[in-house]
Formats: sequence, C-alpha cells, structure tokens
Amino acid sequence: MAALIHTHVQADITNMDCVSTADFKALEAAVAIDARNLDVAWIILTTSLIFFMQAGFAMLEAGIVHPKNVTNILFKNMIDASLAAFFFWAIGYGVAYGDTSGGFIGTTNFGIGTSENAIKNGSGSGPSGSDGWEMWFIQWAFAAKAVSIVAGSVAERTALHAYFIYSSVFTLFIYPVVAHWVWGQGFLSAWGAMPDVNGDARPLFSKTTESNGLIDFAGCGVVHMVGGFTGLVGAIVVGPRTGRFMDGQVNELYSGNKTLQALGTFILWFGWYGFNAGSTLGLGGNLANVAGKVVVNTTMAGAMGGITATFLGKLVFGIYDISMGLNGVLAGLVSITANCHIVEPWHAILIGIVGAILLLLGHFLLKKLQIDDPCDAAVVHGICGTWGLWACGIFCIDSNVQYAGYPNINTACKSGEQFGVQVVGSLAIFAWTIGTSAIMFLTIKFTVGMRITSEAEDMGLDASEHGAGFLMDEPDALTTGKPFTENTEKPPEPIHSLNTAIPQYPMGAPMPSYMPQQYPMQMQPQMPGQFGMMGYS
Repeated sequence: MAALIHTHVQADITNMDCVSTADFKALEAAVAIDARNLDVAWIILTTSLIFFMQAGFAMLEAGIVHPKNVTNILFKNMIDASLAAFFFWAIGYGVAYGDTSGGFIGTTNFGIGTSENAIKNGSGSGPSGSDGWEMWFIQWAFAAKAVSIVAGSVAERTALHAYFIYSSVFTLFIYPVVAHWVWGQGFLSAWGAMPDVNGDARPLFSKTTESNGLIDFAGCGVVHMVGGFTGLVGAIVVGPRTGRFMDGQVNELYSGNKTLQALGTFILWFGWYGFNAGSTLGLGGNLANVAGKVVVNTTMAGAMGGITATFLGKLVFGIYDISMGLNGVLAGLVSITANCHIVEPWHAILIGIVGAILLLLGHFLLKKLQIDDPCDAAVVHGICGTWGLWACGIFCIDSNVQYAGYPNINTACKSGEQFGVQVVGSLAIFAWTIGTSAIMFLTIKFTVGMRITSEAEDMGLDASEHGAGFLMDEPDALTTGKPFTENTEKPPEPIHSLNTAIPQYPMGAPMPSYMPQQYPMQMQPQMPGQFGMMGYS
C-alpha cells in the first residue's frame, strides 16, 4: 500500500502541468506553516515536562530535609519558579538573548511583549515564522531549574529574606549572562557568537567556520554548573547546619524520607527527556532523529549512573543504599546533558559511569572540607556538569556534530580543538559563577544577614518562618485542629538543645521508636552506609 501511494505521489510531482504556480506556492506556504506549528508545539510540550521537574526538586528536597523544614523547602521551590517568571520576563531574557554588547551581555528584548521588543504579536518573519513566545517559555523553565539547584545546598539554615534576594539576583543577572555567552550571541556561543558587521559568527578559537564554539546542548554549563557552584558558595558563606561537624566528626542529622527521594528522582528523570530532547527546539529537518538519539543516550547515562553508584556504595559501605543509587541516576543525567546529541550510546554509558564515580569522590571531598551541602547539589550539578562539558570534547565526532545541526563543518573534534574550547568555556563559567555568587552572598551576609538564629534553626523553619510547626511534636494541634500558636501563650520551646544531654547508643544499635519525635536532631558518629548523601544529611 505504501509503495502504491508513493507511486501516485511521484506521478503527481512529475506532472507539474496540472498544478498552477499559485497553487504550488500556496501548498508550500501551508507546509511551512504546519512545520512551524509542529516545532512550536514540540517546544511547549517538552517545556511542560521541564517545568514538571520543579515538582521533582520539591519532592527530592522534601525527602532530604528534616520534617520540621519540609514546608520551607516546598515554599522555596514554589517561589523559585514564580520569581524567575517575573524577573526573567522583565530583564533576564533580554540579558540572555538580546543583541550582544561585546559578546558579554544582551542589551535588548527586555519585558517581552512590548512594542519595542522582538517578541510580540506578528514579530515572526512571514506567515510561517514564529513570533517567539515559546522561546521565552523554555528559557524561563531552564532558569527556574538552575535557581532551584541552589536551594538544596543552603537548606535548613538560610533565612527567607536572604533567599528572596539571591534568587532574584541569580535570575536577573548571574544565570542570564552565562546563557548569553553560550546560547545567545556571547563569545562562547556555537550559534552566532559575536557577529561581525556582516552578521557572520566568530566562534572560539579561530573566529571562523573552522571552529564550533562551546557545545552545551541542554545546559551542563549554563544550568548545572551555574546552579551547582552558586549553591557551593552559598553553603560556604552560610556555614554548616548546627551539629553537622563536631570534634572532627561528620554527624548524621536526619536519615531522610526514601519514598519522597525516590518519587522526586523519578519525576526528574521523566522531566529530563523534555530537558534534553526539547533542546532540539523543533522537529523539522533532521531534528526529530536527533531527539530520538538524545533520549537513548539520556536513558543510558542515567541508568549507568544509578548502577555504578549502587554497586560502588555496596563496595565502600557494605550495603545497597537507595539514596546512593538515586543520586547516581541524577549524576549520570547531569553528565550527559551537554553531549547527548553528539555521542554514541556506548559513550553515554562511559559518561554515566564516570559521573557516578565523581559523585562519590566529590561527596567525600565536601565532607573533608567541612562544607555542608545537604543534597550534594554542588557535586551532582557543579562537578558532574563540568565533566559533561569536558566529555563533549573527549567523545564528540565531527560527523555527529554535523548530524546534530551545528552550522560549521570542520574537524574540531578530531584535531582536539573542541576539547580545548570545552575546557576554556567551563573555566569561564566557573570563574564567573564563583566570583559573582561570592559577592552576592557576602553582601547579603554582612547587610541583612543570611542565616537564621540558632533558636529558629532548632525550632525548624516551618515554625519560625511559616508558622507551621512540626505536627509530630504538637499533640494539641492534632486534637484541637487549631494552629500551634493558638494553643499556647508563649513561643514554642526548641525541639531540642545542643546543651541538653542526648542519650548515646552503641554503634549499630537500633534507635528507639520514639527517637525521631523526641530527638529529631539526634547526632551520632556515622555508621557504614550513612554517607551523608541524598537523604543522609
């Protein structure tokens, strides 16, 4: 049947006398419009998956923090997306995707939808051109994901007023500048870097078609490195949670909710197919094939990250730990994000394995340096994001780069130039992120303050910032149905005090069933398997 249809179509095409020029042009225009509509629909669909990752971050982090801080971490994930929407509409999108100033920052396209800007009704070039609304949508989703990474690193001790400030500055300036460098017209871009007077791109290093610029397909550098290393600086500046490091030991503060951790990770894995495949920004031409390859490589890297982390955990700690496996999945997914379109599946397997190894090494490095990152976000996103950028240069094949639709035809991968570009790009992103975030966090710390009081930390952010106490410690709230503050005439006592003697139990002894209620911050030397990762904070 297919052959018969093909024969008829061929006959119609060869018999052009029966089709007028006007009809042919009308058909051509209709096909172009349908192709545009398909591309726009693809971006909207995949961006919706990316936005759903916000729920994944919320569940994952809610499964890591102590129950007395769950409301706070959920609130932060909600406000992340909301603040990012406003500030990215007003300024951030223009900084990222406006006309470049010296390859550093965008200077147009602020407040999209206004008459002075490129994105507005009818701004598309011709009937088949896109007005560009969908492009703001997907770029906002990426920005919201980047800032959500930071919340995990500074969880359980950061004041909300400080959070509002750094979340806003991050979305207004820190993140958009890097997006401009890599995905806009910036000096690192593979898509129109620093155009000359004729509009021709000048990518690193040669500033000709002999070079590609930085390859970062879905944001190892732009999203993960910026979010992860901003979180690292935030964790250093705000300091560790009370009791995390004492007398040279790393203390377990809460073992986590494995159900929420698993749910959050699976939501993130699901959303990653939108994150990576949606970065084709369309399905026309060969892009549908590229998207198909992307989801295969994404799957393999995430799966191998999980497998490697699980068995490494067994080798090092003697147990099969779900938290280690889940974090390994995320490490693999981050590691493949930049390169999923230009590597082969067996490359993706190796990339995921290395990502999981770096996860374990980075985790112990943070503990050695006494940097308290409850979610290991700096490792998963910062270090594995850096590895993902470098893996582009190590594993890329020139023919795959052309297959993925990059504009320049060259041998940058074969010659090793691409690896050099990837290293230089990662160092530039690292330096920018560390420098700007340090200025931001230190300014907050020495002006309005960044950390909550020790009493508020003891009580929990749910009670101190949101008036929502930890119900397991509030029997009156369960019996009367009234908020805790309505059942007492004085502020609630701290759940525990570090000055109060806490019963100690032999290593490996089972904890009494009442312990999470009476001593939610029970501190003991870590036992094998309690390695302080996702859920072992």
